[in-house]
Order: sequence, then structure tokens, then C-alpha cells
Amino acid sequence: MKLNKIVVTLMIALVAMLATTGCKKGFNGKVTGLPGQRSPVGDASGPTTAVPPVDFNQQPVNTGPGQLATTDSWDPANMRQDRTALADQTVHFAFDSAAVLSKEESKLVIVSEKLKSDANVKLLIEGHCDERGTEEYNRSLGERRALALREALVRAGVDANRIRTISYGKDKPADSGHDESAWSKNRRGEFVLCYPQGAL
Repeated sequence: MKLNKIVVTLMIALVAMLATTGCKKGFNGKVTGLPGQRSPVGDASGPTTAVPPVDFNQQPVNTGPGQLATTDSWDPANMRQDRTALADQTVHFAFDSAAVLSKEESKLVIVSEKLKSDANVKLLIEGHCDERGTEEYNRSLGERRALALREALVRAGVDANRIRTISYGKDKPADSGHDESAWSKNRRGEFVLCYPQGAL
């Protein structure tokens, strides 16, 4: 009985200590949503939305909180990849954000229409960042960007099982410069069509 009181007292002290020291930096105004949620990912300021203007009421299929269902097993490495078909639809992002800018939404409409028109094609979404920030942070940001694009396509009616994502962080810049002009080209999500071997 005495041991239980000691354990309870220690637990209360631990919770109190974590509550007072765990958030010293404070809230920075950036919200990272989970895949499957309707809110945009990243900085909520500015003209951004997380979905293209197609099928706004369609909900993604969820396996649990924040997870899109993926039951179909396929590997982009085992498929023929077409990097040129959707090269003009590359989506660019604002600095330190994974929110889809409203001016980029029309590209997602084109990508979703392409996928809907060919039931055999799959899609690989590559998330990229500019050179600023640590490798770990940029890998995470690239992943959030790819997932935001995937979520938007699922909301537009594309089967989540047909889409895979990968983050390259800052490892594959589109422009090797070291200024805003180059950085703005490197903050992107690219779409790669994947066909079964022998197709294309």
C-alpha cells in the first residue's frame, strides 16, 4: 500500500516536470497534419490549400487515424518508369512548407485525370527540398510534401494503393545554385508514372 502511494507520487512529479520543461521553445505557428486529414500541412498562412478543386467531399479510405489504406503490393523499382510524361506537372512549395499552394492545384487535376484514364499505371511521388536545413529535417519535409500530394490525389478520386511516395530531401536538386532562384526550383514534388514490365 505504501509502495503504491510512492509510485503515484513519483508519477505525478514526473508529469509535472515534463509539463513545465517539455515546451520551452513554444509554438512556432506551423502545423504538421497527418496523411488522411483535411487540413493543409505546413505553415497555414498565405493562399494555400491541401487539395485540388476536384471531389472536395470525397474522403480518403483510412485504416486508422491519419493513415491511408495501402493493401496493393507493388514496387516502383520493379516497374518501367516514365519521368517525362508528368514533368510539366511538378508541384513547387513555399519555403519550409508542405502545403500545396493554390496556384499549383491545377497540376494535381491533370495528374489525377491521367491516373483515372489508365487503370494500369501507378504513380511514384518524389519529395524534394532546397539545400538549407539538416539532412534529417529535409528528408522529413520531403516526405511530408510527397504525402500531401498523395493525400490530395486520393481526395480527387485516385486509389491510394496506386501511389507510392519517397523523399530525397536535398539530395537531388533540380538546380545546383545557392540562391532563392535555385532554391525555389528545388522545393518540389515530382510525379513518376510506373508501368508493369513490358508496358509503355
